[in-house]
Amino acid sequence: MSGVAGIGVGPYAELTFDADGDVDRATQEAVGRIEATDLLVFAHGWNSDRSTATRLYDRFFAPFPRLVGSQVRLGYVGVVWPSIRFSDEPIPDFEPPGALAEPGFGTALDRGTRQALGEFWPGHGAELDRVAELLEERPESVAAFVEFGALVRELAGVDAVPAAVAPAVPALFTEDVLDVCRTLTLALAEAGAPPGGDDARDLSVGGGLRGLWKGAKELLRQAAYYRMKQRAGVVGERGLGPVLAELARRRPGLRIHLIGHSFGARVVSFSLRAVPDGARHVASVTLLQGAFSHYAFCDRLPHDRGRGGALAGLQRRVDGPVVACHSPHDTSLKVFYPLASRMAGDSAGLLGFDERWGAIGHDGVQAVPGAPRLTLDAALREGVPASGCVSVDAGSVVRRGGAPSGAHSDICHEELARVVVAAGRMGR
Repeated sequence: MSGVAGIGVGPYAELTFDADGDVDRATQEAVGRIEATDLLVFAHGWNSDRSTATRLYDRFFAPFPRLVGSQVRLGYVGVVWPSIRFSDEPIPDFEPPGALAEPGFGTALDRGTRQALGEFWPGHGAELDRVAELLEERPESVAAFVEFGALVRELAGVDAVPAAVAPAVPALFTEDVLDVCRTLTLALAEAGAPPGGDDARDLSVGGGLRGLWKGAKELLRQAAYYRMKQRAGVVGERGLGPVLAELARRRPGLRIHLIGHSFGARVVSFSLRAVPDGARHVASVTLLQGAFSHYAFCDRLPHDRGRGGALAGLQRRVDGPVVACHSPHDTSLKVFYPLASRMAGDSAGLLGFDERWGAIGHDGVQAVPGAPRLTLDAALREGVPASGCVSVDAGSVVRRGGAPSGAHSDICHEELARVVVAAGRMGR
């Protein structure tokens, strides 16, 4: 058994990091005591608190003991890093009956989300109280939206970004707040959210404003995602990567299999930056609905041949494949990720897919020559390549979930566990 309440597999330990990537030493020591030939290291995504992450790990890890060969002694690690749980975003398998059919689409912040925001942005209680008040009252006032936009910018830390890197600030935080809220309200409708009543029907310029507060709440959500995106890279590169490199130095021969969901896929991928030259301890990487660029691993960006992706060539530091599972039913990555990723000043409209800002969990690895694209059935039947990037369309199982995120969190399937086993060459 794991020794951790709620986890049915073992040996299991949690590896905990703060927002700066500093590891909790006691958890690092617990991981170091795990006796195994192969270590599964899973990092959760954005819509998680600690209890939700533990339930995810318990559910996802459950099939592995019966899937691996007798020569494999598995150890399990759940990475815990500071993210946030928006309780109006239902998660398949974890919600009570009916939750997926009738999610909370109101603009007011429920108690759980308000508390989570306070923990995510400590020291900003007054700003969050005012944000919550505006979302509950929904004043039909341009001045109220301007105030709301300023509060969200402050929470996101946009105003603290140096002028030299200001172009990297997403347009969501730099363009006119009414235009942004109108765009996000329309995006919610595209993602399947029901209208908020008669006052949400007219979203044209000069129309009623009360219906735009749905978009305002989404802007708050995107501000949290913006900070988590930055945080995930830091935790991976400065935290997880060095910890695993040190573990491998002390335990030569240990095979580490990285698994990441959503921004957790960003965590594990950015940890590859800390893999020392010549090290081969990372035996495989499996990305589940990864919330980062589909061009991340390419050497040359199609729209800027002088630059590569943020993780260009790092798949070569893996002693096995980097498998990106993606699904067309993930509306969070199909609709909202491009919006959140678009840079200020881009000529394209806010709403509408632009390939430059696509997510790896939406359509897989792009612009990496020779990277195959497989169906899930083919990957399970024939296996995956022994190295390099590979995309697996998991839409046949990753398909459940309500608006606005769609199937983004529908990842607890034995088929996906079998993909991890195939990638790591751990099968019977």
